Amino acid sequence: MPSDTLLREILTGARTFACVGVSPNPVRPSHYVARYLSLRGFRVVPVNPGHVGTRLFGEQVVADLASVEGRVDVLDIFRRPEAVPAIVEDGLARLDGLRCVWLQIGIVSPEAEAMCREAGVRIIQNRCPKIEYQRLFGELRQGGFATGIISSKL
Repeated sequence: MPSDTLLREILTGARTFACVGVSPNPVRPSHYVARYLSLRGFRVVPVNPGHVGTRLFGEQVVADLASVEGRVDVLDIFRRPEAVPAIVEDGLARLDGLRCVWLQIGIVSPEAEAMCREAGVRIIQNRCPKIEYQRLFGELRQGGFATGIISSKL
C-alpha cells in the first residue's frame, strides 16, 4: 500500500498524465477520471487508437505512447491486467522523465511492478488518482454518496 505521503508527493509533483485506454464516453470511468484531472490543472494526454484525432480535455487523442509529445510524469493505465506489462514496457522505453506508473482500481500487475522497480519508477496499483486526490486534498464531502454513507433523510 502506498503511503499518503507518497501519493501526495506524486499528485503534487506531477504536471502531465498520459491516460492509456481513455474513452470519449462521459459515463466511462476512464473519461471522468481524466476529465477530473484536467479540471485540476493537469495536462492529460488521451491515448486510445480507436479515437485518434478526437479532442478530449483540450488535447488530441493519440494512438500510442510513441505519439505522445512532451514530458509525461504519470502513465495512467485503464486497460485489462494482461495488457499492462506491454504498455509499461513501452512507457518506460519512450517516456523520458516518467516518474510514476498508475494502475487503476482492479488492475494489478506483478510484471509491471518488477519492470518499474528495475527502472527506478514508482508504481501505484489498484488505486484511482481522482479518488486519492479528492481524499488527500479535502474534496470528499462528509456524509452522503461521496463517502458511501447514505442519509436516511434522502
